[in-house]
Amino acid sequence: MLPGSVPVFILAGVVWSTAHTKFAAALVGPDEVVFWLAIVIGTIVLGVVAWTTTLFVKRGEGTPPPWNPPNQLVICGPYCHVRNPMITSVILLLMAEVLFLQSWPIAVWMLMFILGNAIYFPLIEERELEWRLGQQYHIYRINVPRWFPRFGA
Repeated sequence: MLPGSVPVFILAGVVWSTAHTKFAAALVGPDEVVFWLAIVIGTIVLGVVAWTTTLFVKRGEGTPPPWNPPNQLVICGPYCHVRNPMITSVILLLMAEVLFLQSWPIAVWMLMFILGNAIYFPLIEERELEWRLGQQYHIYRINVPRWFPRFGA
């Protein structure tokens, strides 16, 4: 339920609460480029979410929800390139939803999600991970960017 709350349940609440306003979502059709862009982004993101969740369970011996965190630091697959590929995936999925639904309120929700995580991760999550996983996480944190991979050398 936790991974679905941001891109599904809260999204549904935003769409429902703005349905009869000038900010109502308006689906784009398959004749528009943004429709296909949203479909491609969404499909890739759902694959990455499945992949990262599987890595958490198999390699990390835990789950994404905080009540059963991984016992091992996962540094393979997308985790080689970013420390939080699940959050990156949710941001990209929200972006696909903004494109697909042409909705300013969803764009605002996406920005609130980014801001909330920009505050939460450095102040709480990363400190807890460094305390729990020690030097291994500290080195990983220094060498791997938080959300978006570095391009180039």
